Order: sequence, then structure tokens, then C-alpha cells
Amino acid sequence: MAATFALTRGSAAKPANTSPAAAEGVQVIEVTAKKYQFDPSPIRVKQGTRVQLKITATDHVHGFKISELADGVDSGSKSGLVFSAPQGCLRVEEGKTETVEFVAQTPGVYSFRCCVHCGWHHRGMKGEFIVEP
Repeated sequence: MAATFALTRGSAAKPANTSPAAAEGVQVIEVTAKKYQFDPSPIRVKQGTRVQLKITATDHVHGFKISELADGVDSGSKSGLVFSAPQGCLRVEEGKTETVEFVAQTPGVYSFRCCVHCGWHHRGMKGEFIVEP
């Protein structure tokens, strides 16, 4: 049985309160989107982990888009992150939480970014999701 995890900026995963999702083998990670940053980033998980990113926008509307291919991998390659639903730009309204679920199938670094214009430094609002073997 997997544990639910809470992460803090720049830290490794730490067990948090167990939820019903934990009983189903899902690692739940709370992510905050706020002016020009995602917290935590980087996020680290082990290969084969089923992940739920629960993304909350705290200051105004933000977006979330993550690549299904690891950075530097040819676009014709097999997806490293296998999503439970088709992916595009996920819009997260202020004060709301949206969920992205996938299996971290292949080791590598997967970039994510804000995909809803959120201000002057919008282009710098990025993060990394790292799948470790």
C-alpha cells in the first residue's frame, strides 16, 4: 500500500495523512500555483508510481501543462507519463483545485509550465517532475 505524500519546496517526498487514494496505490501530491512559481518544484517520484497532482491556484487564474515525454526525448518515442485523460492546458481558477492523474512509467525529467498568461513573468513559471528508476 502506498502512502499519500506532502512535499515542500526542494524536498523529497514525506509521508502525510493517509487518504482513500493511498489505499488505491496513488501518490497524491499537493501543488500550489502562485505568482510565477509552482511549489514544490522539483517533484520526485519512483518509476511505476500512479500520481495525482492536486494543483491549487492561490492568487489568480493559472494553468498547468506537463509534457508526456521526458526532456530531450524524441517526439516519436513512447510516452513516459501515461495520463488517465487526454492532456492539454489545464486551467486552474483562483481558489480552486484541479487534478491531473498519470502513471510515471519512464525515468527522466518532465517539464511543466503555466499555460494561462498570468502576468509579467509568466514565461518563467515552470517546474520539473522527476521520475527516478
